Amino acid sequence: MIPLSKMPRMLTEAFIAAEDARFFKHQGIDFLGIIRAFFKNIEAGSIVQGGSTITQQVTKSFLLTSEKSYARKMKEAILAYRIDKTFTKEEVLFLYLNQIYLGHGAYGVGAASENYFGKSAEELNLAECAILAGLPQAPSRYSPFRHPERAKERQIYALNRMVTEGYITNIQATEAINTTLDIKPRRNWYIEEVPVYTEHIRRYIEKQYGSETLYQEGLKIYTAVNIEMQKIAREEIKKGLRDLDKRQGYRGPLRHLDPEEIEAFSKDLQDKFDHSPLEKGKFVKGVVIAVDDGKDTVTVRMGNALGIIDIDDMRWARKPNPEVAYYHVKVNHPGRVLKVADVIQIRIKGKKAATDQWELSLEQTPKAQSALLCVEAETGLVKVMVGGRDFKDSQFNRAIQSRRQPGSAFKPIVYAAALDKGYTPATVIIDSPIVFQDEKRDFTWKPRNYKEKFFGPTLFRDALIKSRNVVTIKILKDIGIDYAIDYAKKLGITSNLSRDLSIALGSSGIALLEIVKAYSVFANSGYLIEPVFITKIIDRDGKVLEEANPKRKAVIEKSTAYVMTCLLESVVKQGTGWRVRALKRPVAGKTGTTNNLYDAWFVGYTPRYVTGTWVGFDEEGPLGKSETGSRAASPIWLDFMKRVLADKSVRIFKVPEGVVFSKIDAETGLLPIPESKKTIFECFKEGTVPTEYTKRPDAITEPEEFYKLGM
Repeated sequence: MIPLSKMPRMLTEAFIAAEDARFFKHQGIDFLGIIRAFFKNIEAGSIVQGGSTITQQVTKSFLLTSEKSYARKMKEAILAYRIDKTFTKEEVLFLYLNQIYLGHGAYGVGAASENYFGKSAEELNLAECAILAGLPQAPSRYSPFRHPERAKERQIYALNRMVTEGYITNIQATEAINTTLDIKPRRNWYIEEVPVYTEHIRRYIEKQYGSETLYQEGLKIYTAVNIEMQKIAREEIKKGLRDLDKRQGYRGPLRHLDPEEIEAFSKDLQDKFDHSPLEKGKFVKGVVIAVDDGKDTVTVRMGNALGIIDIDDMRWARKPNPEVAYYHVKVNHPGRVLKVADVIQIRIKGKKAATDQWELSLEQTPKAQSALLCVEAETGLVKVMVGGRDFKDSQFNRAIQSRRQPGSAFKPIVYAAALDKGYTPATVIIDSPIVFQDEKRDFTWKPRNYKEKFFGPTLFRDALIKSRNVVTIKILKDIGIDYAIDYAKKLGITSNLSRDLSIALGSSGIALLEIVKAYSVFANSGYLIEPVFITKIIDRDGKVLEEANPKRKAVIEKSTAYVMTCLLESVVKQGTGWRVRALKRPVAGKTGTTNNLYDAWFVGYTPRYVTGTWVGFDEEGPLGKSETGSRAASPIWLDFMKRVLADKSVRIFKVPEGVVFSKIDAETGLLPIPESKKTIFECFKEGTVPTEYTKRPDAITEPEEFYKLGM
């Protein structure tokens, strides 16, 4: 909404000349215009012209529908007359210019000016004013984005009308017609950059304040999103999913053409490329026109252009086999995969040297989905939320709306609860078979570790680092299921957790937002900060409706949070999160994988950001052999964090009071002696450091002496 005083005079004159030349003379209704339109409609046999004044357009916009009928026109005329008697001409013009729809979601000249020219209405020149004045009749038909030639015709019409009405001279009109317009590329930030984030906020506003307030009250909504980080996340998700998809093999060409169809297909492609030319990095379709197993190349036609796929850019395209790992089978000849007239998806790698041909790689659209959520640790500001591979294909927000099994990513919650029950990183638990029987349901459960091995006496720290299932179940049984569930709720888990031992392995579905929130407690020294998406909402009168004021709530001891950070750093340095070591910064995190490989997770944090990634199929199918959280999810997390932190200084996790460090024997967890084969430094809550010196391993006769649970 902008006042008339902020609009160039030639802007208002352009609209008056093009839409209602007698605006200042009539009383809301131009009877001459109505009579002229009446005969035009009789001649055409239908309603093709309305003869509406600016006042009538205001009436229709605010008070009536767009129905084309004489009854509606009669109501419009009566109301327009009454409006003209009540408001001044300037007030009517103010309403009109701030409300008129000018295409591509822009209502009013202020929004349209930003939309088309990337500047305020105050800065418009005569040529630009005439472009806007030509839009009300049919904004889509005369869109400068989609139909520049038609927009030019309407611009010339508006300028000629201004000359006729005496607002400008012929010379001014000619100069405006010859002015080169800088039409900004149409950017739909909602779809292009932050679609899931924006949709999440839209739903919140609609639920909290109602749809009328959302769409009609001119709210200004300030968010915590970081556009550049969001872009990085989307790129890394697409890259990670393509890498995953290629590891599973090639599902085949998009279609196969008959020989006589190739020319027509290529012509259709060229029509698209005329509007969106081929360039490096683009994913496009093409048709195979030659396969040469001698040279190990495939020639692809893309409209009128040609490109070559070398065998090295399609070795991944083995026949899908979920039982065989991707690295066991490679394609050696392209003829085993493609044949002439196959329609395929390719990526443009660049131009071949000294030729007009493109270098290409064989691609396919991934089936798996992924979500990523990144929160600024100290403030709770949600910087990034990506809810899927492509918002245009699916608007389902997998970061918030989805409830998936977190697998081992849930284990840190159990281990943190155990620390507050008296366990220490040096506590020894026996990793041995255990059987649970449910006689009522005639069910027997024999939990196993990932590689179906048992490792005997195991340190608490090693059980988390190596993600040992059986040890975690024994710990949960000892501390109590109800206690662990209550502990999870303290950390921000709101989803229902099953009241059984399987929750130790992450069997209950939770949202990515919840698990990220729980890990943030470890990053924030035991404080829970509710994630912030909206920082401020202001109405059109400048009144603040809502403003973020994140509150820090202490939910666990600082020492517990730091010991968990130490343990999760060790998961990265020595355990399942080893790929993330490549970040080369202090980082703590945990992988998560469900037994059937339906879900892959990595949730981790640095002193700055807490980030979680999930990968899986919407229909809950296996991701593929060996596709664990470490292989499928952590590379996305790593590449995202590398780029986000590239220009930021290195920070370390701060050690709070109540934490001490001690050297311990890596096998027994007791204080080491000179004969100890391997010693490590570990952090402990004050007062929990081992006081006994270790015995040599060959002196251990009864494992039960190290078995705290006594089972």
